Amino acid sequence: MSKKKEKSVQSIEIPKIILFIAKFLSVFSSKLTTLFAAKLFTTPIKHKIPKREHAMEHESAQKTITISEINKEIVVYEYGKSDKKILLVHGWSGRGTQLVKIADELLKNGFMTISFDAPAHGKSKGNSSIMIEFIASILEIEKQYGPFEFAIGHSLGGMSVLNAIKQNLKIKKAVIIGSGDIIQDIIDDFINKLRLNPEYGIKLRNHFEAKFGGKMDDYSAYKAAEKTEIPVLIIHDKDDHDVSVKAAYNIQKHLKNSEIMITESLGHRKILGNDDVIKKIIEFLKQ
Repeated sequence: MSKKKEKSVQSIEIPKIILFIAKFLSVFSSKLTTLFAAKLFTTPIKHKIPKREHAMEHESAQKTITISEINKEIVVYEYGKSDKKILLVHGWSGRGTQLVKIADELLKNGFMTISFDAPAHGKSKGNSSIMIEFIASILEIEKQYGPFEFAIGHSLGGMSVLNAIKQNLKIKKAVIIGSGDIIQDIIDDFINKLRLNPEYGIKLRNHFEAKFGGKMDDYSAYKAAEKTEIPVLIIHDKDDHDVSVKAAYNIQKHLKNSEIMITESLGHRKILGNDDVIKKIIEFLKQ
């Protein structure tokens, strides 16, 4: 693999100071280590909006709404004008304008898009979030802005879309791009990146289950897929180093009606701007 290609698909590395603190805490207290890991796991990184997203950011009608179920405010973006609405859901550390190239093509095909900055993401207030809050945001947006024809989700947004469908989001089709799948796999991968003992994967899961109630695995994408009746397009890159392509195949195995597109050399984020990917999405939604 060339250096240029490798750079385009690699995942974000955890800063050395964070690795040092995690290792240091693990020597003295497993409880403090678990709390530190939980804090990191639920704290997104806010990125500056890149130039390619400026037009969508400036041309969208923006409004702050309250998600009463979680008592948090989020910023919602209305992009374009049409009776045919599509919900866009960004991933972890993303923002409501991140799917701009997809949104622009949807506008050309007669749709408008509704997207949002999830809690603690983009312009939305807060310092922490978790998938439960993404799902609650989707369901509240449906009440205020729906009905939607379709929904498109990237990464954690894909998982959230499937879980929202499981919780009665009414749409005709869904597209998930680079979606994660099994919650424990996601937690274990995070613990591995922190270079902590694998036992902290169980400790972290138990911490979240005690804090939020219920079983974390109930939010795994494949379990939501089992309850999904509508057609779903799964798109994933085989060189995605943030989310293994095995997630795509396992989700598809549990869906009743699906199509799958596997790309190469696009990684976890460049896939959102690929012309072939966007063409496939449009074809799937319009067919």
